[in-house]
Amino acid sequence: MSFFKKSLLVISLFILSACAELQNVVNTLPGGGIGTDPTMIANGLRQALDFGIDKQVTKLTQKDGFYKNQLVKILLPQELQKVDKALRDLGLDNLADQGLLLLNRAAEDAVKEATPIFVTAVKEITFNDAKNILLGPDNAATSYLEGKTNQALYAKFNPVIKNSFSKVGADDIWTSIITRYNNIPFVNQVNPDLTDYVTNQALDGVYKMISIEEKNIRTKISARTTPLLRQVFALQD
Repeated sequence: MSFFKKSLLVISLFILSACAELQNVVNTLPGGGIGTDPTMIANGLRQALDFGIDKQVTKLTQKDGFYKNQLVKILLPQELQKVDKALRDLGLDNLADQGLLLLNRAAEDAVKEATPIFVTAVKEITFNDAKNILLGPDNAATSYLEGKTNQALYAKFNPVIKNSFSKVGADDIWTSIITRYNNIPFVNQVNPDLTDYVTNQALDGVYKMISIEEKNIRTKISARTTPLLRQVFALQD
């Protein structure tokens, strides 16, 4: 046998050996690689996200769901922190407090109306890479969901936030706050887009609360309250 043919044979054997090793690695994954039903995994992940919405996001729709929840409370954007300070320096603490409260009230109101949209978005997600999500970090499913739904949900949340501002009276309060501030001599006038700001903050709060429930299910067996959750998330233990 020529040197060339011997070399080719050695290379071929090496490639075949590498492929065999790769298959062995795949077979050692939870579920034995192809042995795990991807539909079952996807359904388990969707159920975990649904539980996050049902158990955690609904808390945000209640009175003070944002305002008294330090994990998601909407604080003033940096541009308005100087406005808040100026009002308080002028003795207008009540007006400043009311303005902050109503930003959170608008978010609570919006999430209440928009949650069904979010639930629909979860149900429509197909996890083609379900196993990667299952074996990912504690917020992998939430992060995947955020990447797939953020833009669409923003488009849905934004008009609801805008309407909520009118409903809870935030428009009038913030018009008064900003007008008073802009009338202070020598200040740089502000005209923030509070609808955009609160929309993004509300979305962040929604995803944060879902991730809390996802982490609970991933790390606490007691949180896996259905046979499907126990079966699917046992694969990542």
